[in-house]
Amino acid sequence: MCGIAGWVNIKRSLIKERELIKKMTNTLVNRGPDDFGIYISENALLGHRRLIVIDPEGGAQPMIRQLGDNKYTIVYNGELYNTDEVRKKLQAKGYHFKSYSDTEVLLVSYIEWGADCLKYINGIFAFGIWDEKNKQLFLARDPLGVKPLFYAFKDDSLLFASEIKALLEHPLVEPIIDNEGLMEIFGLGPARSLGNGVFKDVKEIPPAHYLMFNFFGIKLKEYWKLECKPHIENLDTTVEHTRTLLIDAIERQTISDVPVCTFLSGGLDSSAISAIVANTFKKQGRGRLNTFSIDYTDNNIYFRPNEYQPNSDSIWVKKMSEFIGSNHHNVVIDNLQLASALKEAVKANDLPGMADIDSSLYLFCKEVKREATVALSGECADEVFGGYPWYRRAEDINANTFPWSKSIKERKGIMSKEFRKLPLEEYVAQRYEDTLKQVPRLEGETQEEHRMRELFYLNIKWFMITLLNRKDRMSMANSLEVRVPFADYRLVEYAFNIPWKMKYCDGIEKGLLRRALKGILPDDILLRRKSPYPKTHNPAYSKAVQEWMREILQDKKSPILQFIDVDKVTEIVETEGKSFKKPWFGQLMTGPQLIAYLIQIDYWMREYNVRYVAK
Repeated sequence: MCGIAGWVNIKRSLIKERELIKKMTNTLVNRGPDDFGIYISENALLGHRRLIVIDPEGGAQPMIRQLGDNKYTIVYNGELYNTDEVRKKLQAKGYHFKSYSDTEVLLVSYIEWGADCLKYINGIFAFGIWDEKNKQLFLARDPLGVKPLFYAFKDDSLLFASEIKALLEHPLVEPIIDNEGLMEIFGLGPARSLGNGVFKDVKEIPPAHYLMFNFFGIKLKEYWKLECKPHIENLDTTVEHTRTLLIDAIERQTISDVPVCTFLSGGLDSSAISAIVANTFKKQGRGRLNTFSIDYTDNNIYFRPNEYQPNSDSIWVKKMSEFIGSNHHNVVIDNLQLASALKEAVKANDLPGMADIDSSLYLFCKEVKREATVALSGECADEVFGGYPWYRRAEDINANTFPWSKSIKERKGIMSKEFRKLPLEEYVAQRYEDTLKQVPRLEGETQEEHRMRELFYLNIKWFMITLLNRKDRMSMANSLEVRVPFADYRLVEYAFNIPWKMKYCDGIEKGLLRRALKGILPDDILLRRKSPYPKTHNPAYSKAVQEWMREILQDKKSPILQFIDVDKVTEIVETEGKSFKKPWFGQLMTGPQLIAYLIQIDYWMREYNVRYVAK
């Protein structure tokens, strides 16, 4: 993976702005520590930081391709998983290639098919292509939004980058938040509305969209969307079809010229990926697979089973590692380091995030990077196949808001009297309703069937993208590329139309997926109930964030104080979060995790010199 940045202005010369594009690009050095390149022309500046994964010699960027009297230049962050197939199609049309990199295939695809190139490629990507002759910029992001792409348009300049920090390096983009940004942070955070960059003037190209910028202005267009289709296969055929698609997605994503590993929690999703990758390695003579799991100091002492976390991972990790014969590494996170790394997580994310759920992943990826450059992870299976409790609990199914974020009233209650006037509940409700309007409907389906379709759509467009953002930022901050096979658009398209009764077959979450993995995983792993990403239960962490938040509350210069009710937040801190009755977000952001989120907001405002402007 890589980091990309660019600045296009059709109305003025940018020739003398080399240092500025260089500064923007170098903020992304962690995304691409192996190489650096910039392209300079009259109206376009493109920058690239490279993490070498495939074709060290032939994949350098920005990459230029000449066709007649025209010149096309690409900067690209991502990985194509059908490079060979697309290359053959292009060779049949008479094109020749100088490298075996997917970058060149992607660039030539655009030259041949224009925006329709997106119909031919399968992968995770965010890229920009500058058409010199037509003075036209093309930006695109993958269907599920695995790779990020932010932009800003101001004073005739179109700026784009993999991360917000690169845009903020440009003087046209200031670290300002207005009321909408505040409502994103306090009403939806750590989720974000699709396309919203929280900072004033900063936007994000939504998943499955491309942007065209030329003399006619900006055009943003959706190029792929989930569609309703009758599911005519019986259960056995559906199981086999799911199995085939999943194995193909995983095997495609093992391609790399650098070491590949997997994340292994002993749960269904990561175990499936690890087992299939281990088998692929054996067939290809690539040796033993390295697997990695995460735990926390003394977590075995303090862990208590609950509804969301019925058991700890360690026993299951050992069982799976032995089953597939992997070379396993157990990364144990120190709790005080976990608290301290909340800062690093903010700087990786450019925004407040999922608190220690972020910082733990940041520290975990830091250790994984010592052994590998590419990892495969099990994100997205729960959203696609129905693994979360809110797919089964009546109160969540019937909720009139995002089922993982039902604490809007309580969120508003911790805000200061001045900011309690913001229409927080209305803002969140509008985002929810706007999303429901986009959900396709199958003719003849019942209201109950349509409601389940809505839940899957909401999860794919909201909860899943939040987790994908987290995985991208925390991994790439450590120069580690993480691939997510369950986000293969073919698998998602297919699963979207499988009826809920089939997905929940055998009366267990992801029952269909479990059937599809029979023979690949041991029976006890197949039957293990879902347990989410592990969090710390050590009171040392709670004490660390409590003390940190006390210091923030006592410092009159703390930027968060203007937005919060100090007495209510003090109560939250002194009760270790227990006075805030509902989870802030998802299943894990409770108690000390909520306190840590508030810490991240304060640190974010300090570190980025964020200023609040009402409008």
